[in-house]
Amino acid sequence: MDINLFLMSGSNIFKRILVANRGEVASRIISACKKLGIQTVAVFSEADRHSPHLKNADHAVCIGPGQSGLSYLNIENILQAAINHDCQAVHPGFGFLAENHIFAAMCEQNKLTFIGPSSRSIRLMGNKSMAKRMVKETGIEVIPGTDGNIASLDDAIATAAEIGFPVLLKATSGGGGKGIRICKNENELTNSYFEAKSEAEKAFGDDSLYLEKMILNGRHIEFQVLADSYGNVIHLGERDCSIQRKNQKLIEESPSPAMGREIINITGKQITEALRKLEYVNAGTVEFLLDEDRNLFFMEMNTRLQVEHPVSEMITGFDIVAEQINIAANHYLSTRQEKVRFSGHAIECRINAEDPENDFLPSPGKILKFSPSLNAGPGKIRIDTHVTGGYEIPTFYDSMICKVIARGQNRTEAIKTMVRSLKEFEIEGIKTTIPLHLKILDHPEFLKGNYHTGTLNNIIASN
Repeated sequence: MDINLFLMSGSNIFKRILVANRGEVASRIISACKKLGIQTVAVFSEADRHSPHLKNADHAVCIGPGQSGLSYLNIENILQAAINHDCQAVHPGFGFLAENHIFAAMCEQNKLTFIGPSSRSIRLMGNKSMAKRMVKETGIEVIPGTDGNIASLDDAIATAAEIGFPVLLKATSGGGGKGIRICKNENELTNSYFEAKSEAEKAFGDDSLYLEKMILNGRHIEFQVLADSYGNVIHLGERDCSIQRKNQKLIEESPSPAMGREIINITGKQITEALRKLEYVNAGTVEFLLDEDRNLFFMEMNTRLQVEHPVSEMITGFDIVAEQINIAANHYLSTRQEKVRFSGHAIECRINAEDPENDFLPSPGKILKFSPSLNAGPGKIRIDTHVTGGYEIPTFYDSMICKVIARGQNRTEAIKTMVRSLKEFEIEGIKTTIPLHLKILDHPEFLKGNYHTGTLNNIIASN
């Protein structure tokens, strides 16, 4: 993607953008803005005062204490920082306020462009039971389950009896694996119902649940989409995110070993037509479950930038963040679907500061040495991080400290490149998930591409 396309299209009408996030994604957004000639204002909590990425921003503003609720979730402080520093737009990144329709609406009310979909789209698609109903109306098949929220425990039991166990209880406003319970029978459903409601209320301020059929040994497939304000919608192919632990992704790749080009093209066309009907604008990810019979069921939509977006960038050449900014500046998409080209294979490993040998216990503390390997050659390895040697990992936030993305002409080459990079990656002072990543990448099921959402648990149990 030629960055001059964005500059010529006028996306630099944003003189200054506030980055309403932290860490790796904040660093990613700042980098995209620099390419576009846009100034940035980084916000930070007291716990992130010495985060290395702040040096790359044009301005940095403290918005509160280390606790997320008092800083990165503090809408008033973030908006005030944007207004005080004459920002024209706000990029929310992922997590925190990225899918908060109230935050998007308040940006709009304060004449700040929210770099993402409209507050209406976030509200509609963020309500997962409503999103399933809306998408179903466009003709896309959805996972069998409740048509809307569960009215009561009796309602849940009746639906489960109709579609058959096992089932999943899921928070309507959920994300990050919270508010989800697997129920194999009526007794488990009864015991989990109020527990899931309580967790959903604490995590999202909304205790509503919906229920859907649990697809055993399914694969988590997602499509990256981009849409402008003029009805143009494209997709950048699919990503396979099935290597997960407790609904948290650990490895993603594209193209999926389980998907043929024909079904990708058909599904991609269905998705773009559906989002055009729904008048969706900006970046998003449409998520599916693929069952053992290769049936694809819509699961949910994330109305934001995804952690794993570099996988799609590596095989298409797109800068998705720059494209988001361009769209938010009310310009056309930089290309049409027929001009999107897919080349090679890409794999991403999320490197977390956790101890896989000790039930993934978080491993905060000072990183004494941080030396990623780029020896694979130009264009083959990408490192997305905000971390440097001497960085002190705060205890308040997600444990991800880095993403390693490997590209090859084919899947075998991409895996070999990733393995080499991880083996040469030097991190001292903390525990990380790198040893587990290497086990996964060498596991027969992964090497054959024959894995599913339960595979990682099987690998862990066998060691």
